[in-house]
Amino acid sequence: MRRSIATVGAVVLGLAVVTPAAPGAAAPPDPGLSRADRASLTAGLPVAPKAALGARPAGPNPYLAMVPDAARVDYSGWTHYLQRQASGQAAARLKALAAKPAAVRPAASAVVVDEDEPDNTRGSNDDPASAQLIRNFGTASGQDSRIRILGSLDPETVFPTSVAANPEDDGSIPLAGDTGIGAGRDGIVTDAQIGDGPHGSAGAGTNDFDFYKLTAPAGKVITVKTATPTGSLDTVVVLYDPKGNVLAANDDFGGSLDSQLTYKVPAEGTFYAMVAAYSGLPADPFDPASGDGGASEGPYTLTITSAADDTDYFAVKLKPGDVLGAAAKGANTYLTVYDTTPREVHGSQQDASFIYPMASPLPGGAKQVTDYVATKAGWHYIGVSGGSGAYDITVEGYRPPLQGAKTTQTLYLDFDGARINTGVFGGTGNVDLSPLSAFLGKWGIPRADEDRLIDAVVASVTENLKQDMVASGLNNRFKLKVLNSKDDPDPWGKPNVSRIVVGGTIAESGVPTIGISQSIDPGNFETQETAMVLLDVLSNPAGDEASLNTYLTPASDRVAFVGHALGNVVSHEGGHFFGNWHTDNSDAVPNLQDAGGANFGNLFGVGPDGVGGTADDTDVDFGDDRFSPAEGFVGTEDTLGRIVFGVTS
Repeated sequence: MRRSIATVGAVVLGLAVVTPAAPGAAAPPDPGLSRADRASLTAGLPVAPKAALGARPAGPNPYLAMVPDAARVDYSGWTHYLQRQASGQAAARLKALAAKPAAVRPAASAVVVDEDEPDNTRGSNDDPASAQLIRNFGTASGQDSRIRILGSLDPETVFPTSVAANPEDDGSIPLAGDTGIGAGRDGIVTDAQIGDGPHGSAGAGTNDFDFYKLTAPAGKVITVKTATPTGSLDTVVVLYDPKGNVLAANDDFGGSLDSQLTYKVPAEGTFYAMVAAYSGLPADPFDPASGDGGASEGPYTLTITSAADDTDYFAVKLKPGDVLGAAAKGANTYLTVYDTTPREVHGSQQDASFIYPMASPLPGGAKQVTDYVATKAGWHYIGVSGGSGAYDITVEGYRPPLQGAKTTQTLYLDFDGARINTGVFGGTGNVDLSPLSAFLGKWGIPRADEDRLIDAVVASVTENLKQDMVASGLNNRFKLKVLNSKDDPDPWGKPNVSRIVVGGTIAESGVPTIGISQSIDPGNFETQETAMVLLDVLSNPAGDEASLNTYLTPASDRVAFVGHALGNVVSHEGGHFFGNWHTDNSDAVPNLQDAGGANFGNLFGVGPDGVGGTADDTDVDFGDDRFSPAEGFVGTEDTLGRIVFGVTS
């Protein structure tokens, strides 16, 4: 059997960041997962069945949801779908914003900034230190809050040599065909086929792989891309080092089933590019017979190059709390933001602005979109790269809408069961969700302890979303009121009240998730949103990694652990509608915004003993962590900083 996984690797459109899963208290992975599927996940490539290109995939939006099982997530399909929806949604948001105050709608016109670097040259603005300064951009009165940057990318020109396909068998690193790149060539193009080797469906049936050897010096950018002129082949591309470690990987690029990866070479070396079919990688790149069969086959055209890239950087000054949005069109394939350090804080090869709420003024409807909430004053850097030719970047800056407001953002936690329209989450419409009390027995908690449990959840959420924000010292105007259904009247429907409903099941809601939020809202422009945290998976019998019961033993303080862990899940969903994207759940840094699908013990705060509700339980917080590689962003996300300025007064 196949298709049951415990972890998902790093999928980035065109760039893959791959790390091993962090050790923790997670339940062991399902033994039904094949070795080849494990290799796919380690390479950052999903294995879930794909939706038709452009169609909405099954299940909840994984950017907004805490999914129980990442094996069921079609990340490539969701990326295609969101990209196609983004343009129309961006236009609708602009129309809706027309009646809003000037401070929360785009300026009527953008000031045009031309790149200083002459056309057909590179090197004068290729890093933050040499960035072109844009001095009048900003959110203060008299500054330009909306600009258009016009420029061009001029990478080294490469004329790939047309070569014959590798002779079979070329299905492993030792059998790789030598491209000659790095030894007299800087690129090749070839027509080849997946399925014509001895391990294709007409032979052993374990899947066919094609490997290509090349060398490259430090500083060059290796590009590997496929095109499939006919047939049903769905390619993936992977770049290995000589030891078989994955350096980069890609499935689907630019809204098609073709693949493209780029990799900047840190030190001179030998590399191995592999072309395979989706969900058809080898378990061992040194063994051509280590696939598990069943993958698509067909012809493809492959281009591999090694060349100097061109990257252009532009510097803008931001104040703490400034909300920056940028959207790029043109020949480029990558858009990014660096902070004052400078470190990369939101690199993007996609437009996921469809996830912004309608009240957000941030730009979208482009090839790539990025956003950032500044935590320090000073120069910040916008970078663009990939491709060759002209680009057009819209850059906009805003202040959080609650700045100076007399009312305070309220977060209401509803434990009583609620009628909620789950259609906004992809569910069935108006449904009644069962209350927290219906799940107490499944955790072995007496009904008499319900109030204690609610108090523990509220304390956990208050610490995560209020006390830690105040303690950071980043924003002395931070204000958040946390109310709950046990102690307070229901304020839902009043201005600046967002709610999280804690209760219900997948069957009741029609949404196969643990938790889900209505939007991701950098700057908190929509102050009345809903999220829900369902309790059936969290209360499943022990053995399910996502169930709190897996970590409960006779040694556990059940109320303390369930209250703390459930509070972390609730905080995670609140983190979304206050501005956060998912962070990496497989690295060594537990973060309250870590994606679901794996390593739930880290999010729940289970300590080294693997048991919840004991003295070594950990306090998981918002803070610095890298973006979830599965969702197409690169860099370090400050999940505390993105919240602390949007919830202000």
